[in-house]
Amino acid sequence: MSKRIMVLLVVSVGVFLIGSVELVHAQDQDEVDEATELLKEGLPLTPERTLSGTFTEGSWISLDVSPDGQTIVFDFLGDLYTMPISGGEADPLTQGMAFDGQPRFSPDGEAIVFVSDRSGGDGVWTISLDRADTTRITRGETSAFQSPEWTPDGDYIVATRQSPGQGKLWMYHRNGGGGIQLIEEPANARTTGAAFGSDERHIWYSRRTGTWQYNSPGRDYQLWVYDRETGENSVRSGRYGGAFRPTLSPDGRWLVYGSRHVAETGLRIRDLETGDERWLAFPVQRDEQESRAARDAYPGMSFTPDSRELVAFWGGRMWRVPVQGGEPVEIPFRVDVDLPMGPEVDFDYPIDDSPTFVAKQIRDLAPSPDGERLAFTIMGDVYVKDLPDGEPSQIAEMDAMAAQPAWSPDGERIVFATYSDAEGGRLYAVDYDGDDLERITPDAAFYTQPVFSPDGMRVVAIRGPRLAYEDALTQGVPRGSIDLVWVPSKGGKASVVTPIAGLNAPHFVNGSDRIYATMYEAAAPRSQSGAGLISMRWDGTDRREHVQVRGGSPNGGLGPAASLIKMAPEGDQAMALVGNQLYVVTVPYGVGAEAPTISVANPSSAAFPAEQLTDIGAQFPAWGANGEEVHWALGNAHFVYDLKDAQAFADSVDAGREAEEEAGEEEDVDEDEADDEGEDEEDEYRPAESRIMVEVERDTPEGVLVLTGARIITMNGDEVFEQGDIVIRNNRIEAVGPSGSIAIPEDADRMDMAGRTIVPGYVDTHAHLRASFNVHRAQPWSYAANLAYGVTTARDPQTGSSDVLSYEDFVRAGQMVGPRIYSTGQGVFSGEGISSLDEARDVLRRYSDYFDTKTIKMYGAGNREVRQWIIQAARELELMPTTEGSLDLRLNLTMAQDGYSGTEHNLPGVPLFKDVVELVAQSNMATTPTIVVTYGGPWAENLFYTTTDVLRDEKLATFTPWEEIYQKAARRAGSAGWFDQSQYIHQEISDFLDNVVEAGGRAGVGSHGQLQGLGYHWELWLTGASDHMTNHEALKIATIIGADALGLDQDLGSLEPGKLADLVVLDSNPIDDLSNTNTVRWVMKNGRLYEGDTLKQVWPREQEPQGFYWQGAGTIPTRTTGNE
Repeated sequence: MSKRIMVLLVVSVGVFLIGSVELVHAQDQDEVDEATELLKEGLPLTPERTLSGTFTEGSWISLDVSPDGQTIVFDFLGDLYTMPISGGEADPLTQGMAFDGQPRFSPDGEAIVFVSDRSGGDGVWTISLDRADTTRITRGETSAFQSPEWTPDGDYIVATRQSPGQGKLWMYHRNGGGGIQLIEEPANARTTGAAFGSDERHIWYSRRTGTWQYNSPGRDYQLWVYDRETGENSVRSGRYGGAFRPTLSPDGRWLVYGSRHVAETGLRIRDLETGDERWLAFPVQRDEQESRAARDAYPGMSFTPDSRELVAFWGGRMWRVPVQGGEPVEIPFRVDVDLPMGPEVDFDYPIDDSPTFVAKQIRDLAPSPDGERLAFTIMGDVYVKDLPDGEPSQIAEMDAMAAQPAWSPDGERIVFATYSDAEGGRLYAVDYDGDDLERITPDAAFYTQPVFSPDGMRVVAIRGPRLAYEDALTQGVPRGSIDLVWVPSKGGKASVVTPIAGLNAPHFVNGSDRIYATMYEAAAPRSQSGAGLISMRWDGTDRREHVQVRGGSPNGGLGPAASLIKMAPEGDQAMALVGNQLYVVTVPYGVGAEAPTISVANPSSAAFPAEQLTDIGAQFPAWGANGEEVHWALGNAHFVYDLKDAQAFADSVDAGREAEEEAGEEEDVDEDEADDEGEDEEDEYRPAESRIMVEVERDTPEGVLVLTGARIITMNGDEVFEQGDIVIRNNRIEAVGPSGSIAIPEDADRMDMAGRTIVPGYVDTHAHLRASFNVHRAQPWSYAANLAYGVTTARDPQTGSSDVLSYEDFVRAGQMVGPRIYSTGQGVFSGEGISSLDEARDVLRRYSDYFDTKTIKMYGAGNREVRQWIIQAARELELMPTTEGSLDLRLNLTMAQDGYSGTEHNLPGVPLFKDVVELVAQSNMATTPTIVVTYGGPWAENLFYTTTDVLRDEKLATFTPWEEIYQKAARRAGSAGWFDQSQYIHQEISDFLDNVVEAGGRAGVGSHGQLQGLGYHWELWLTGASDHMTNHEALKIATIIGADALGLDQDLGSLEPGKLADLVVLDSNPIDDLSNTNTVRWVMKNGRLYEGDTLKQVWPREQEPQGFYWQGAGTIPTRTTGNE
């Protein structure tokens, strides 16, 4: 059975299930399973959908001409095809889930080299033209490869390998081996696009110094030549528009390469005999100099064997270009595609309306010295509960955010940090039962991480100036302005121990008066070897390094340093948080002045005894006072790991296995049966787990409001009521329709909206709100700004911390004003070290079972195999995963094929044609392009900074700290500066989005947190920039389609009865002019109506905004006499 027939067979299975059950049973199921396995091509994900269609245009097609000039090989949506050089119907050479690309014929025409991920990771492969032999050339699964090329003798293959750092040219023998790196220096140079002419001694290639950069100034790549005999490199171009993808004619006379002119890419041809150059074709496919160029800066092209024509791709098609001049001739092609795809991962997440909710997160765990109680914080309040299952009790009611409790050595008192806009930051101490609350710091500042000294007489803490915290625009205080201090535990002035210089987590051990702390890697002085656990005297002197702990890396060797290390109470062990997992390591004594480095990549083979305590993850870890227990939290779950019990459990398991071996039981049991029994056995110690459930009252307004006489754009299809009414009861829409057509409740309040337009609340599918970490703000300015501009729902993909879980609760409880807060939590990165489907399940349970994020962000977590494990686990756990686009079109296409629910940032490689449009649309992968931070071109936000008066926008100044505005709008420093309008590519991105949505796909509007509130409208206007997209269609992307992309369209995104009352009242009609989205008069979120210019609440009751601490901070100082 041919591979093509197998594809059709698998595709047909779904049809058979619906149309004829008998037909399914009549088939040979083994044959179906075999077909499916072949389609998987060695990858773990089983395809369940198929993209079928006939295409006569494509995107970013790399091609090559056979040595006899009769055949073209090319890549198309991750498969390889051949066809006659005259064009016509293409014949598949490879088909399946693997992404194959960049094919090149061997000099004898018998084989083709290409890049593929069919083994799970990137590699260079060869395939014979008769498909009889497919051979892997490179080794390993963690490197990235591109642009393979044969040496003229056909014995070797030169390709770019990236692992890690910049990609470099490597040479491999076609029969195997590890290969050799040809070019090593300079280390920061990227070398790619190896090419040969008639001379096998010299390799032409393109080189870029440094990695890609946003807002590139141009001239990224230039041509170089490598001499295989001497190893010398010499530059061969210096064009302002760059020079890349060198292609040489077989007779050695002609060189063709890509270059940019103004805003467009063309192909230059150089006569190597005379050095003369001219444009051969212009314009062509836009190059990828401004992205990662994962498939080189331009698609592969080739000369015909007689060197008279160049065969190349641009404009979605293939062309023959005469070398001596003349018009290009199109080579028509037709590709019948049956592309297997992973199952769809799409869920609905109804929004709860119950009167109360359970707080999502417990923070700052602190077990009492006697192990009987646990202190912690929830939503800015300190709680204590009896262990193991006592009820939590709030111990101090503060008009401030409280955080980070710590016990006194006698277990009677608790110290904690607070912050409020009125009082600033303080340290307080209180009895554990809530009595005798006292402030122990007389001066306002910013305090974090307090801890009692072993004698209970002093409290050590980290302190920064109050102003530094107030001026911090995002997460916290700049490190350079803070100190490690101590204060008397009964209260008094603070004494400085040392400038903080990257120190974190001060703590003590029994029997020692030294202060221990974690040092961040980036802050370690040259005299110290890196991040790790240190200690010092009370005056900051006599610093000693004790241990460094590091994880592993995908490429082997040492990985990232632990973000937190705390010595055990007895000083013999330390806990270390590496990535998101918690470890305990033995800390050796007497190994010299330099602290030992312990790798926990494989704890069983660490230099000293080490143990991994978690597989799902851990936050806020703390030692039990006896050093025999370790506590941590995830969401609102509390875990206790008993080290002695764990060791006893492990010993019993080992003893049981030894007994089985001695009894010879394994020889008498069928291997398969033994494997099944082994899977069912619980052979791992599990820590004690309990949920700390604190119920919080949900903010729900009461009353009935009717908005009358407005134009209502419902987003229910193309429905528009030119004069309509909306009835809101409490927080839901009760009725909507033309004025006079719906019943108005007698007890309703009314507001006349004549002349205005009402749209659903805007949905920001990529909103980085960046609220403060650890010690929380009572009112983040970014939350207020977004709501004031009409954003009623915001999803943050990759928050950097889990603080967002608490902020989400604050908003749900009505303690802060802001949009509905959704997030992915922290991204799933390669540091998770996922190496199996089970490990992917463990990591994702962090988000499904504990964080309840409903979505995750897969952010470069690993190779194709790892990404497929993650999508499998996400589907099982009912999570909708979005992804980081990473300026990598190949990555984007594989994620669409695998079934990822979303991708963040625009797909590079514009323009993109019907093949990519259909793949993205039919996969149902929602695209949030964040055009304000364009991938592959200048950031489009620069367009607004140079054409609008951001600096003097009164509303923006109301909701944004002055420093944020001035640093972004007064001077656009560095690469984020001015670009001619010809340089932007937002039009092409918008065209692609329009095509995707028109084809039934999904998209979203995401502001990326570039300029909170107003930046959303910039992004929306850029989304609608296509000449083919109507303003109404752009509004749908901003509302109902965006809500659908997040699984929230049952409750949000349109103005329909039963949906939540999130809407925006505009002074002008956005269908007439899309810029009218920013004429916000009022915004309603969850039934509460606010003035757009002030966020004063006007219904159901009037209430002035509270806690807008940033307002007035930018007032111009009074001028000193003599400087008027």
